[in-house]
Amino acid sequence: MTLHIEERDDRVVATLDRPEKRNAIDQSMVNALHELCTILEESPRTLILTGSDGVFAAGADIAQLRDRTAEDARRGINATVFIRIHELPMPVIAAIDGYALGGGAELAYAADIRIATPSLRIGNPEPGLGIIAAAGATWRLPEIVGDARASDLLLTGRTLDAEDALRWGLVSALHPAAELLPAAHGIADRIAANDALATQHTKRALRTPRAGHPSVELELQAELFESPEKHRRMTEFLERKSR
Repeated sequence: MTLHIEERDDRVVATLDRPEKRNAIDQSMVNALHELCTILEESPRTLILTGSDGVFAAGADIAQLRDRTAEDARRGINATVFIRIHELPMPVIAAIDGYALGGGAELAYAADIRIATPSLRIGNPEPGLGIIAAAGATWRLPEIVGDARASDLLLTGRTLDAEDALRWGLVSALHPAAELLPAAHGIADRIAANDALATQHTKRALRTPRAGHPSVELELQAELFESPEKHRRMTEFLERKSR
């Protein structure tokens, strides 16, 4: 088993679990992530992604990458599953300890929220291996940290430490290793306290290209304005305020 899954009513914790390979992403892990996406597309819940043994993912499995062909590249083996993760209905939280390199970094970039430990080392060394970061880094990273910093990171292949990743906005918070998963659950708790449909619609609006705004918000808001949950929550708010 390369992906350990813990299911709860409102969230799923998925732990990358190939400690002997520093959780390198191989085909079996890609398959397991696809299976998880199918579950979460049918039954939307917040996803917490993390890694075992003090490592998030040290990259894609180089032994497999070395033997892949041009046709394999065109299939987008990692890119396809990372897109599914990025487009899941509910938020995805990456709780990153230690190395998140290459494909591991691109998996983290696919999350909505990223938190890390002080031991974080994140980057895309692919050019040093004769390839490019082709599983999302070249379009997601500029959206996260801006064009200049994305170019710096991707063209040099250098690795950021935790403080630089926080300063750049690549992660939103740092926590000691023992507090990382509890912090991720704390974020999931705050998400769970909100209306699930409003959360899903917020994520849809955030993921809509600029040309789709503001019409996308207006349509999503129109649906929410007619929802019983909106009426219930606002009524409770007004009743609490009147006491």
